Amino acid sequence: MTTEKLLLPSPPRQGSDFSRLSRRIADAGLLDRRQGYYTARIAVVTTLFAGGWVAFGLLGNSWWQLAVAAFQAFLFGQIALLSHDLAHRQVFRTRRPSEIAGRLAGNLGIGMSYGWWMDKHTRHHANPNHEELDPDVDPDILVWSQRQARASRGLPRFVGRHQAWLFFPLLTLEGLNLHWSGIRAVMHPGLRRRRLEATLLFTHFAAYLTALFVVLPPGMALLFLAVHQGMWGVYMGSIFAPNHKGMPTLTGQPELDFLRKQVLTSRNVRGGPVIDVLLGGLNHQIEHHLFPSMPSVHLRRAQPIVERYCAELGIPYARTGLVDSYRQTLRHLHEAGAPLRNRS
Repeated sequence: MTTEKLLLPSPPRQGSDFSRLSRRIADAGLLDRRQGYYTARIAVVTTLFAGGWVAFGLLGNSWWQLAVAAFQAFLFGQIALLSHDLAHRQVFRTRRPSEIAGRLAGNLGIGMSYGWWMDKHTRHHANPNHEELDPDVDPDILVWSQRQARASRGLPRFVGRHQAWLFFPLLTLEGLNLHWSGIRAVMHPGLRRRRLEATLLFTHFAAYLTALFVVLPPGMALLFLAVHQGMWGVYMGSIFAPNHKGMPTLTGQPELDFLRKQVLTSRNVRGGPVIDVLLGGLNHQIEHHLFPSMPSVHLRRAQPIVERYCAELGIPYARTGLVDSYRQTLRHLHEAGAPLRNRS
């Protein structure tokens, strides 16, 4: 499904379909907390993260540091996924411990503002793929629909012509973009616990850059930074791009209930436990959007329940392989930029 509008018959008994699905999910115990799982996951990620920096310190001026940079790019992505689960209160039921752990992981651990990201991601969940309301489809650099392409100016208009070819190269800048977005957020009033977020954020930057330029000569330090931040950006984009890009976009006030709004704008990615780890369970994007507080380890078990229920109601349910999900994303980007190429 790559059209920009959803033309579906009005479903019967609007508003009750999701509640019946929710009861099935709850009866299966899939909304229960998994404290043991998250304790083990946090312990493993923290140990690997710390071990990577120990290896960094022991190696010194060595080309093997580029392998450490790649390893830490993966760990930064895994910490970001943990921050994501914390923000959705999958780990802790209440706000305070979720925010404490989220800020330690996000701001201090990887230099990404937890408060800024949580606000942005909450708005995305409320209106996925909505061109006016979802910040993830803002045409800041890329355009996500032909309507956006025709209205674009400046950089999006320039990039949009060939954005499918530029998509993955641009992702190498996503890590730096996340850092910069956090800096901008803590510099403006409105962010909750702004001083704390700023302190943790700049502590991360100071420790990170000090480690690089104390352990490594300047040239190698800059190369480590480029490889690490570039690969982290590509990894983050590769996690989130398959989920909605290329699915229908919404405008105005579409007459869709919660169930249909979430299912029709999301795409699942098939795969086994390895894909679950690499994508943090977000390959089960439909289930995650329907039940954001569900522990990510339960999403795989929820998937067949949701798919069967959608089949009962005649709701299209998108599920494809990982490579094909990227192919669909790039195809959609190419089609979205068509008006700009036709005018050139």
